[in-house]
Amino acid sequence: MKIKKGKDKIVFSILSYTIMSFFVLVCIIPFYLIIIGSFTSDHAIITEGYSLLPKLESFSTEGYQTVFKDPMSIIRSYGVTILVTCVGTTLAILLTTMTGYVLSRQDFEARNIVSFLFFFTTLFNGGLVPWYLLCTNFLHFSNHIYSMILPGMFSVWNMIIAKSFMKGIPYEMVEAAKMDGAGDFRIYWQVMMPMAKPLIATIGLFIALAYWNDWYNCMLFIKNDHLYSLQYSLQNMLNSSEALKRIAALTGRQVQTLPTESTKMAMTIVTTGPIIFLYPFLQKYFVKGLTIGAVKG
Repeated sequence: MKIKKGKDKIVFSILSYTIMSFFVLVCIIPFYLIIIGSFTSDHAIITEGYSLLPKLESFSTEGYQTVFKDPMSIIRSYGVTILVTCVGTTLAILLTTMTGYVLSRQDFEARNIVSFLFFFTTLFNGGLVPWYLLCTNFLHFSNHIYSMILPGMFSVWNMIIAKSFMKGIPYEMVEAAKMDGAGDFRIYWQVMMPMAKPLIATIGLFIALAYWNDWYNCMLFIKNDHLYSLQYSLQNMLNSSEALKRIAALTGRQVQTLPTESTKMAMTIVTTGPIIFLYPFLQKYFVKGLTIGAVKG
């Protein structure tokens, strides 16, 4: 017998879908404006502002023409960013999950002390200058691609998520594997990692986004323009345009400037587009991994 929904359930469903639709629009509209703005002339954006309904006479690809004025530079920067993201994410996942696994083991007596030492670093640190001197004078990060990989390889927050997730895996599985003669690394690799796919997807997305969007380490350590990341390369391009505008304003001369507003929109599409396509492949694991890692102590 089919049970009819009560009025309260119908009202709740309507309100839920309405509120969720509103939040979806709030998330989609800004990105839609960015796409429209990237195909709008710089003059139209400055004089008329951004519009939800683009005008045909305002259509322009000058933003993308500016971004791809030197296509080999963009391709090279893409290659550097992809390499840094892939290598850094892989190493960071291994380091984070290994640490979380060790600290989740009940037979590791010093786990609480070590966990406190990790957590302590999130409250206090030496500051930027000592860290920079350590990286340049002792670790020799200058003009090496690993200077954009090593600083982001470990995050205490991601380690806490990994530790919390692995605590939820029954310890009896570890004991059974040890009785079968498996060592610690084999237990980690063949028992824990296959069961930690939601965790790997969650922290993997966090780490990949951090590497993909990072420009700060490139600014600090890289002087060779062949090793510029995509974000830093485009940032330099935009800064050059802004500098030309300031020169023109101060000198009163006609200096050829680059379209800045449409270029900003085009840069956003170029830099965020590829990483956005990664999310649908991880979505089914992402929510589960995030919630499990968040609620278990």
